Amino acid sequence: MPENRTSGIDRRRLLRDAAVGTAAVSAGGLAAVALTTPAQAAPPATASVAASTGRRRGAVSFRWWGTSGWRIDIGDRTVLVDPYLSRFDTGLFRGAFDPATPLQVDTAVVDRHVDRAENVLVTHTHWDHYNDVPHIAGRTGARVFGTLTAYHLGLAYGVPAGQLSPVKGGEVLDFGDYTVEVVSSLHSRNGAYSLAFPGVRVSPPPMPATIADLPEGDTLAYQIRVAGGPAVFFMGASDLDERNLAGLAPDVAMVASAATTSTADYVPRLMAALDHPKVVVPVHWDNFETPLTNPPTVAPSDRKRLDDLIAAVRKASPRSRVVVPEYHTAYHF
Repeated sequence: MPENRTSGIDRRRLLRDAAVGTAAVSAGGLAAVALTTPAQAAPPATASVAASTGRRRGAVSFRWWGTSGWRIDIGDRTVLVDPYLSRFDTGLFRGAFDPATPLQVDTAVVDRHVDRAENVLVTHTHWDHYNDVPHIAGRTGARVFGTLTAYHLGLAYGVPAGQLSPVKGGEVLDFGDYTVEVVSSLHSRNGAYSLAFPGVRVSPPPMPATIADLPEGDTLAYQIRVAGGPAVFFMGASDLDERNLAGLAPDVAMVASAATTSTADYVPRLMAALDHPKVVVPVHWDNFETPLTNPPTVAPSDRKRLDDLIAAVRKASPRSRVVVPEYHTAYHF
């Protein structure tokens, strides 16, 4: 059995290196710290809605929606990761955090950006990751993948059970043009070695009303592997279990910045476990209670976290290219 696992890891690395080659990245408007190669502007997303069973037609693009949110267009098919567009004020960035802040969906903003989606991947169910997901599922008919907590919360919001797919980690899901590998992961720790709103939902709760009604609910990560394209790793919180990352070897890793130093050797362990990705994209460093307009609003403390993350990646994985994203910009890996 150990021989087979090693062989699988080697094959993944071989496919990774063959697919990406020199890891060219093109985009419009990269942040100044991000890149040493000139960027190329990419066309905006189209508004056409395609059947989820259709084959891929066209390019593959990745657009950051702040926090750990992404829109991935694989030709005329769209996958979302942690889409949080409402970005309402909880007092978090003003030093007046209120756990009783009412949940709200800015439908005008969400509907303007989400014209289609076939799958939504949820890393965990804190409000800044899950808040807009039930509305998006209802509007687009997208299937929602997440923990059992995400499943039960979806039922509480009235999302049909047929659109909710609970996953645990270890699943490799085939969608033809791409696969989604689910990875069991961990949520980051605060300065007290704890986390906000811990807990799970083992049955459908009452309709959530405040941000405290959306607990962490266990944490997942995902890897999307595009046929004939890149393998891209997505995380929504800054902790990891290296054992669950063995063999993923992504071309690109969307890496959450750490709010504290509670997790020992976070970046070195992550880079080693992911086999030193060719491209690293920092996420979850912006002020997610401000509008999605460029340049992203960054608090001074978060700017330091971002700078520290970039420095740590360059030290632990010097051959990795760091790309600091801007909102709505189409990146092609």
